[in-house]
Amino acid sequence: MNMTITEKILADHAGLESVKPGQLVNCKVDLALANDITAPISIKEFRRVGAKKVFDAERVVFVADHFAPNKDIESATQVKMVRDFANEFGVTHFYDGGRMGIEHTLLPEQGLVGPGDLVIGADSHTCTYGALGAFASGVGSTDLAAAMITGEAWYKVPETMLFNLTGKPKKWVGGKDVILYIIGKIGVDGALYKSMEYVGDMVKHLTQDDRFTICNMAIEAGAKNGIFAADDVTKEYVKGRFQRTPKYYSSDPDARYAEKFDIKADDIELQVAFPHLPSNTRPISRVGDVRVDQVVIGSCTNGRYSDLKTAAEIIKGKKVAKGVRLIVIPATPLICKQAANEGLFEIFLDAEAVVSTPTCGPCLGGHMGILAEGERALTTTNRNFRGRMGHPKSEVYLAGPAVAAATAIAGRICSPEDVL
Repeated sequence: MNMTITEKILADHAGLESVKPGQLVNCKVDLALANDITAPISIKEFRRVGAKKVFDAERVVFVADHFAPNKDIESATQVKMVRDFANEFGVTHFYDGGRMGIEHTLLPEQGLVGPGDLVIGADSHTCTYGALGAFASGVGSTDLAAAMITGEAWYKVPETMLFNLTGKPKKWVGGKDVILYIIGKIGVDGALYKSMEYVGDMVKHLTQDDRFTICNMAIEAGAKNGIFAADDVTKEYVKGRFQRTPKYYSSDPDARYAEKFDIKADDIELQVAFPHLPSNTRPISRVGDVRVDQVVIGSCTNGRYSDLKTAAEIIKGKKVAKGVRLIVIPATPLICKQAANEGLFEIFLDAEAVVSTPTCGPCLGGHMGILAEGERALTTTNRNFRGRMGHPKSEVYLAGPAVAAATAIAGRICSPEDVL
């Protein structure tokens, strides 16, 4: 059949024997997702066309995570609209208050997405779920409204780029460093409307969390989706968690690829993306003396327990540098609980960090860490566009949790070895 994993998932969900790049297909979706920013637009379109019900109340998911807890009257009104709609149409999976987590961490954790799924979300980082062997992609709110009504979405089948990852990553190097390195090589439009597929012997050294991070940032290279074939690591993750029956796909040996890249672990140092693009990357050895005012550890990219644990290992017994604000944001209530139970919160609080409830807040310049003019932040989030976290004359640098933790202690961007 010579199809890639992405092509196979699209073909099956379109009810076709096979598909090829460039073909237009209409697919049944397994899950339709929106948040407190995008859902209200979808709801307005849903009502405008006079729809009477959602296609499946179990397959529509709303997560109030971007301006949550609500920061002002406008955001509270937005969430109320979503809450009222969920109640009216019996939407099972509405996450608010103490149930709410950052959507792209919460959904895999709760077993709502899994291998073989086709997932659309009115949020560009929906591509995160490709780490589970799913086809997952962001869409506009109007497309999401159509899917809420029909349970279907249309696609142009993307070409696929193959990334052969080889070797074992160096100490402290994680998924964030791998994807920043790749984006630095190919650029923010290097995978425009393409699928980024990851294979190779490095994959066995990547945790499930590493894979979530790598797929999460596929959109930062312009990709339609990022994807790993499910292996034993993935199967262990979804075991007893995924609420439906997984379906495992893999690319054919003679599958067609638009481009192929060899990525060697030995070439990947800890990475830092300088303003104002995720592709403006440098290895930690070439960063120089960059002082910061704020460090954020969190987001759908790096707010998982493993990220907090890495940061705590470096921060333990130390204080945040004078003049630096460290904000730690666990991505879900379960991660909060685990971090609290295992002493991570105590480590962060003893270091004089701020520990927040789950929220996307600072990542999009919403709240919980807005930058003033001239301020500089190092963050584990996924975007550093001009004005992304506040004032247009502020600066945002991207890195993984190890560099973030070390930077908070040193007051300048540095590697863990500089503070340990």
